[in-house]
Amino acid sequence: MEFRMKQVASLLLVAGLGFAASGSSYAAESLQDVMKRRSLSQQDLLAAAKTYVPTGKRDEFIAFSSGGQSGQVIVYGVPSMRILKYIGVFTPEPWQGYGFDESSKAILAQGKIDGKDITWGDTHHPAMSETQGQYDGQFLFINDKANPRLAVIDLRDFETKQIVVNPIYKSEHGGAFVTPDTEYVIEAAQYATPLANKKFEPLEDFNEKYRGGVTYWKFDRKEGRIDPALSFSIELPPYSQDLSDAGKGPSDGWSFTNSFCTERYVGGIEKGRPPV
Repeated sequence: MEFRMKQVASLLLVAGLGFAASGSSYAAESLQDVMKRRSLSQQDLLAAAKTYVPTGKRDEFIAFSSGGQSGQVIVYGVPSMRILKYIGVFTPEPWQGYGFDESSKAILAQGKIDGKDITWGDTHHPAMSETQGQYDGQFLFINDKANPRLAVIDLRDFETKQIVVNPIYKSEHGGAFVTPDTEYVIEAAQYATPLANKKFEPLEDFNEKYRGGVTYWKFDRKEGRIDPALSFSIELPPYSQDLSDAGKGPSDGWSFTNSFCTERYVGGIEKGRPPV
């Protein structure tokens, strides 16, 4: 065993020396040498220069992208496209400890539905807080499409601080959209359901018993938290809601949510109905 370990160490040493020797030859190359060796054109170099950010320098922009069924938010720089951080939100992240220490366990526990732990999510359409209709970089809001939940991320430390569960909806896709001064965060249901009703309702009663809706979560900027007690929802017809936004300028004070499936199709090809 000892002999074998020495062999491995010798091989690594030789490989390391070989790499160093090879690297030193690369260091002596000119730009033209590199272009020739790698068959690069001037257009290739221009494209690389447009995205290159030297070590120690900062990207011009930071992008926040939903992670989808990872249940997280991905932060990356533009133009380098370097991933800067994965923000744990609805899903435990063992590699960074999210969901394993007492503080983050408590955050995830806020996302329980009917007393059950929900350890996965489907994040869509994050929204940054705004001041006078302009991004201010203070807070980020992200929704859970699979489970009707919304999370608050504080951008001072890029950590999830709060998860709220919508007590009315069964799903949502409206993402998170804020009013011009982030007084409210808009969340729309996706599929029409019997609102706040735990009892099964047959699809034959769809028009009478099923409804959509839009929730306006009140955000307390000073506390950096959503206040459910000051939040409210508006009942909508049994359509499917998709994306929302708040008006600005001439449309300030209005909010907009688009709908689809306004024909209220509920399927049923097994019963002789037409396909979707």
